[in-house]
Amino acid sequence: MMKKIAGLVVVLCAFAPPKLVKTKITDEITVSLPDSFVKMTDDDIVVRSTMVRAPLGAYTNRDRDIDFTANISATQWPDGNLEMAAKFFKSNIYNLYDRVDMINSGIHTINKKKFIFFEFESRVNGNKLKESERMAVYRYSYVQYLVEKNRTLVFTFNCSKNQREDWQATAHAVMKSIKVK
Repeated sequence: MMKKIAGLVVVLCAFAPPKLVKTKITDEITVSLPDSFVKMTDDDIVVRSTMVRAPLGAYTNRDRDIDFTANISATQWPDGNLEMAAKFFKSNIYNLYDRVDMINSGIHTINKKKFIFFEFESRVNGNKLKESERMAVYRYSYVQYLVEKNRTLVFTFNCSKNQREDWQATAHAVMKSIKVK
């Protein structure tokens, strides 16, 4: 009986959500990230980032298969029209991938700021001409945009689709912890 209880405790602990620690991205942006996350190296950013600009902050787990990034978008919305911005960003997401299954989207308030958010699974088809790139890539992503007068901040949490169940609650907690002064 004790062995069964000990085994159950081990199994439950294996799926316990990671502890989040407050992380300073810039002087005005903080977020709580899993304590196992580390700052990405420059090589990590070059290899795995699709961003036009260097990110404000980029973090990953030790296995380098779960990421969080913060960046400034090249797109600005000086009039603050969140509904129009949301349509534009949603269209962009659908154009970036071969397939998108939207889980949730909308506008919500976090720490007195309105964020546009998209939670989705995506597929990028493989390249049939290259042996090492033939397999499709499936991802789970949670993206938030903070549209301000002179900038748009973009926060992204992503992992492989098969890790979604283990990381979705953490992605939500991370995104809800974002504070921008």
